[in-house]
Amino acid sequence: MPARLALTTAVAAGVLATGVAPASAHEGSGSRTGVPSSYSQLLPLTTLSAERLATADLVAAAKWGTGSPIDDPAREQVVLDTVRKQAVETGADPEATVAIFRDQIEANKLVQRGLHALWTADPSKAPAERPDLTEVRKEINRINIELVRAIAGSDRARATWSCRGVLAVTAVHVRHEKQLDKLHSRALVRAVPSVCPVR
Repeated sequence: MPARLALTTAVAAGVLATGVAPASAHEGSGSRTGVPSSYSQLLPLTTLSAERLATADLVAAAKWGTGSPIDDPAREQVVLDTVRKQAVETGADPEATVAIFRDQIEANKLVQRGLHALWTADPSKAPAERPDLTEVRKEINRINIELVRAIAGSDRARATWSCRGVLAVTAVHVRHEKQLDKLHSRALVRAVPSVCPVR
């Protein structure tokens, strides 16, 4: 596992499990100059990551019983190419944006695999209806656009040395606010390791 992923996963997983963040996570929670705090910049990004994860349930249901693979390299490349273009248009770092979206995609697939395993083990929990994948992807695209904007708006917070700690605190907030279960909490951790650059 890459050092960046291992470190960020360890910090975020620890905070999600205990609800206790490193002291550095609270640095800059207020600002005498009126500059938005790291927390306020990173929270929208984490919130949108959780919203994007919620679509994984619909994608999993749409693919369930159809034989459609969870991995879809062609579709994934379309997403990455699109967000790269959107990043340039919104002033976000294209490389950072693509890296973050790679993690978002892997987190989405983590949820899909988890749900398919659950439904295979207990068919009574499987969805009774199959969502229209085309409509689901429209919602994903909408969230993607907002997420690119959130990345563009959080460049200062993502560049701070305390980024990982603050990010972990936002993950705790989102987990409680959205009442994420264990699978989606684990996926949220997987969705954000590239948010904070290696330092």
